[in-house]
Amino acid sequence: MKALRYTRRLIGFESPSHESNRTISRYLERKLSKYGFVVERLEYRDSNQVRKVSLVAKRGRGTGGLAYFSHSDTVPAPDWHSRRFGPFQSAIARERVYGRGSCDMKGSIACMLTAVQQFDADKQRAPLYFVVTADEEVGYHGARQVVEESRFYRDMVSENAAAIIGEPTQLEVVHAHKGSCGFRATAKGRAAHSSTREGINANLKMIPFLNEMKQIHDELESSTEWQDPRFDPPSMSWNIGVNDGNTAVNVTAPESLCTVYFRPLPGIDVQPLIKRVVSIGERLDVHVEVLRSGEAMWTEPDSPFVKKALELTHRPTSRTVSYGTDAGVLGELEHKIVLGPGSIAQAHTRDEWIALEQLALGTEIYQRFVRHYCGG
Repeated sequence: MKALRYTRRLIGFESPSHESNRTISRYLERKLSKYGFVVERLEYRDSNQVRKVSLVAKRGRGTGGLAYFSHSDTVPAPDWHSRRFGPFQSAIARERVYGRGSCDMKGSIACMLTAVQQFDADKQRAPLYFVVTADEEVGYHGARQVVEESRFYRDMVSENAAAIIGEPTQLEVVHAHKGSCGFRATAKGRAAHSSTREGINANLKMIPFLNEMKQIHDELESSTEWQDPRFDPPSMSWNIGVNDGNTAVNVTAPESLCTVYFRPLPGIDVQPLIKRVVSIGERLDVHVEVLRSGEAMWTEPDSPFVKKALELTHRPTSRTVSYGTDAGVLGELEHKIVLGPGSIAQAHTRDEWIALEQLALGTEIYQRFVRHYCGG
């Protein structure tokens, strides 16, 4: 199976988000060029000065067409399950291929790479786009650059292309997902020996702030005003983290850090919530930094586009998911769904895998979409 061979090859490129993805991008650029795509290469340096690459490729002319979105970065694999093979050495067992990124989302890229080869570029009646972004796992930075700088992305928007974000959905049609937003709250103190009066414990400043964050958590979990029953869970998952970084029990903490990460729901205005947290910080002498990431995605489940997607996938209904994707920054694209092989339950796990059956079915389904929207 060609999709399996591509999956194993792609797993072999070490591309966790904290490292450069130039090598895998170079490989994919060569493949896309071989299959008749004109490739835009967009580069930037992340906050650690690591060079990152996103690819935006286009094949064919005309209007409309199909745009496929993927990402080449993976999460790290510090605790891989096997001693026989590493996370970036693929292995096959029990009708599955194991390896970091196999499910999220190198298997999906392999399926689309295989699918596009089945069509004659000269006979396409509409364009086909193939996008591979960087840093999806850490804030959608590559997708943001695509939106801001890619001329092919502007073509997709102006030509009203249909879009597939190829994240794992077990090849079910997903018409909506939650967004992502967060805060970093910092309280400052002064380190000193705890037996003296010289220190200022930053945690004592942070405790009242944490109490307020807990109250918001309970409100979001209990009030239907902040919920949407079409999602599971229906709430925005207000997740609180705490760290003072202290190195000894007899030193007053010079700094206390609270992080809050939550998932905004489509159609619910979270600006009052953000302003509320900032105001609490100002009142309690805690500095709050807002960390916006991606918007929620919503495509009407009764729209002609979603109905056609259900027809092409042979599925009765579409659904929602609670994770986010690059779609959160692709708001200008009107017609988009999330659709890809593999299960989100396997993504990011210490034994990440994708079923061989999903690779075969994913290739077949992507072929149907290319045939319908692009011809050839």
